[in-house]
Amino acid sequence: MPLLDLAGQVQQLRTLARDFEALHARVRDLSYTPGTDALHKISPLLLKAQDLTATVLMHLGTLESSAYSSVAGSRSSLECLASVAVASTLAGNGLASALLANPYDGAPFPGYPADDAATHTARHTTAVPEMTEHLADAAHQLDLSATGCHYVATGITQDRDAAREETVSAQAAAVPALTRTQYDALKALALGGGHLYESAQRGPGATRVATGDGTRISMATFRALNKRGLVGRDMSTRLSRGQKITVTRLGHQALARPRPAATTAQPARAAAPPTMQGARR
Repeated sequence: MPLLDLAGQVQQLRTLARDFEALHARVRDLSYTPGTDALHKISPLLLKAQDLTATVLMHLGTLESSAYSSVAGSRSSLECLASVAVASTLAGNGLASALLANPYDGAPFPGYPADDAATHTARHTTAVPEMTEHLADAAHQLDLSATGCHYVATGITQDRDAAREETVSAQAAAVPALTRTQYDALKALALGGGHLYESAQRGPGATRVATGDGTRISMATFRALNKRGLVGRDMSTRLSRGQKITVTRLGHQALARPRPAATTAQPARAAAPPTMQGARR
């Protein structure tokens, strides 16, 4: 699944929520006269609602097909976004229904008389309550859509932060525990660097560690750090010239922990007195 900029998605969803809020305010405060005036004022609102619905569906498809869908809790956000698509669609339906209830002044079929002034006024007066009801329902659905977008944006942020904390915890758990000596050696290599050399004094095959600040590190300590993946060395260089030692990412994570406390030697137990055999009765 493709990676996704979740922070960017959150920002876009917040913007989408504000667009729904702005459209909600326009529908709620709409002033119109039934007939041509209503058609000219409601039609752009319907087109905007449809455009916002298309944007919701785009975000739903993007999130569902991305790696975010594997994050714990993402299902709730996806379902909520799908409900936003329903609400915005219902808002568009309310606006369209208002246009359906709007009285139009077109000519009737042949043989039917044209509306007189009284009939015209009655048709317009009768249409207003029905149009008002449809517009109020559309405004309510737009308000729900805005709330849903804010909810999804918050949910994505919380899911992302929870996933990060889980990753950090898992990484911390993977860092091996160190002795005080190993910690000091690792810190010296991280700060001053070091090289692994072939020791001429000890003969062929014998190696030693040289650090930049002069800290003495035994080969046993180095091997323990290397075996645990806390340090690495440049194998492309000969030991006679010195192989550079580097502290790995896992090693830096180990150094982020507190320095191990000094262990206190446990006093030796007193030896039990020998069993007397052949004792006199």
